[in-house]
Amino acid sequence: MSKETFVFVGGILLTIVPFLGIPLTWKVTATVTLGVLFTLVGYRLRRARYLSAIDRGNGERGTDSFVETTEPLFPDRTLQ
Repeated sequence: MSKETFVFVGGILLTIVPFLGIPLTWKVTATVTLGVLFTLVGYRLRRARYLSAIDRGNGERGTDSFVETTEPLFPDRTLQ
């Protein structure tokens, strides 16, 4: 089952849980469990999308946050 399918089926279950004739403690447990699972799956989906966005296509990941320069950032200053 893919993550997207899991979120879809879990959403349906989360929608119908309050209307099922099950004890209150089971409803609370099911709701909390599905909420935690949705949080984890959502994090994984967002992370996968982010990593695919910074993929350069050759197996490397990177952004433009680092630029190498040949000029010194802080010129030498002699103490006077």
